[in-house]
Amino acid sequence: MNAQPHFDRGHTDDLAAFIAACPSPYHVVATVAERLEKAGFAQVAETDAWGGESGGRFVVRGGAIVAWFVPEGATPATPFRIVGAHTDSPNLRVKPRPDSGAHGWRQVAVEIYGGPLLNSWLDRDLGLSGRLVLRDGGTRLIAVDRPLLRVPQLAIHLDGKVNEQGLVLDRQRHMQPVWGLGAVDEGALIRFAAGEAGVEASEVVGWDLMVHDVQPPAYLGRDREFLAAARLDNQLSVHAATAALAAAAGSSDLPYVPVLAAFDHEETGSESDTGAGGPLLGRILERSVSVRGGSYEDRARAFAGTICVSADTGHAVHPNYAERHDPTHRPMPGGGPILKVNVNQRYATDGVGRGVFAEACDRAGVPLQEFVSNNAMPCGTTIGPITAARYGITTVDVGVPMLSMHSARELCGADDPFLLANALKAFLEA
Repeated sequence: MNAQPHFDRGHTDDLAAFIAACPSPYHVVATVAERLEKAGFAQVAETDAWGGESGGRFVVRGGAIVAWFVPEGATPATPFRIVGAHTDSPNLRVKPRPDSGAHGWRQVAVEIYGGPLLNSWLDRDLGLSGRLVLRDGGTRLIAVDRPLLRVPQLAIHLDGKVNEQGLVLDRQRHMQPVWGLGAVDEGALIRFAAGEAGVEASEVVGWDLMVHDVQPPAYLGRDREFLAAARLDNQLSVHAATAALAAAAGSSDLPYVPVLAAFDHEETGSESDTGAGGPLLGRILERSVSVRGGSYEDRARAFAGTICVSADTGHAVHPNYAERHDPTHRPMPGGGPILKVNVNQRYATDGVGRGVFAEACDRAGVPLQEFVSNNAMPCGTTIGPITAARYGITTVDVGVPMLSMHSARELCGADDPFLLANALKAFLEA
C-alpha cells in the first residue's frame, strides 16, 4: 500500500469556505461551476449541439450539475467513472404565500423540506437564500447571510415537563419563524428579497427560497479534530467530488471518462427532473457517447463497463447511543471514509463495488471503514440504488462518518473530507 497521505487542513479550510458560500442548492451549483471553469471546463446548454472533442464540460439545470472530462483517445465505447452526490439538505422552505403572522408578530410561512431534526432549528439565527425567477426568464441568486429570522422555542416556564416528557413539535404550528412586529404585510418578504437581489419586486414571478443557519463552519475539539457546520450532508461530498474531478482532468492516459453528478432533491426521494430518479444523467451520458460517433452498441458497452460511487455522509458511532449501532460496525471520525452496506439494497454496495473502491483507497493510502445498520434500526438510503437500477451500472455507496445527521448543524472528523477526496480522485483516475 502507498504511504498515508499527509493530512492537509487546507482542504478542510476550503470545504468550510465552500459551505459558507453555499446556503442553497443553487449556490452549490454556481460555486461548483465556477471552480470547474477555473479548471478548464466549459458549460454547455442542453439545447445546443455538442461536439465530440476531448476536454471538460458541464451542464447546469436548477439545483443539479453534471460534469465530465473526455480524455484524449477516448472511444465511443469508453466506460464512465461516476461520482454521484446531492446538493440539497433538509431545511425550512418558503411557501408560495409567505407572509403570515399572529398576535402582532410578523412571520414567514415555511414548509418542512426533507427530514430535518426539527428541534435543531429552534432558537437559531437564520438567514434567507435561494433563487428568484424573473419575468424575462432569468434567475437571480439571493443570500441574506445575517440574522433575519428565528423559530422561537416555548419557555420552560410554559412547558414545565418538557425535559421529562420530551419536546413535541407540530410541523405546522410550531415551526413558523418570526421576523418582525406589526400586522401581516402581504408581499413584504418578496419585496425584501428582491431588494437584496438588486431587482424590482414587480420583475419577480417565482421563487425557490429557504432559510439557513448563519453560524459559520468551525473547527471543534481540544485538538481541533472535528468540523462543525451546516449542510455537511451532502455538501462535503460535492466539494470532495469537485476537487477529485478537477484533479483527475489534469491526468494523462485516463482509461475512463470521469463524471461528477450532483443531483437535487435527494432528501425528498430524488423524483424530479433534477433528481437522481430523473433522466438528466442518462441523457448526458448517452449524448456524450453519441457525439463521439457512438452507436447503441457503443452505448451499451460503455454502460456495461461503468462504475458509480454514490458519495453521501454516513453515521459515526454515537458515544451516548452506542446501542443504536451494529456492535461490530462502529465507524469513527478520523478513520477514513466508510463503505455502506445493506443487503436489502437501501445501499447499492456489492462485492464488486466494494473491491473497486477498496482498491482505490489502497492506491491513495486512505484507510477504509465499514458501516451496516443495527438489524433493529431502520436504514436510510441514497442515490446509489436509484443509479444502479435506472442505468444498470455497478454502484457502491460510500461516505464520511458523522454525528447529528439532518441537524441544522452537523459534525464530522476534520481530516475525513481530505481522505474522501483522495479516495475519489484515485477512483476516477482508475
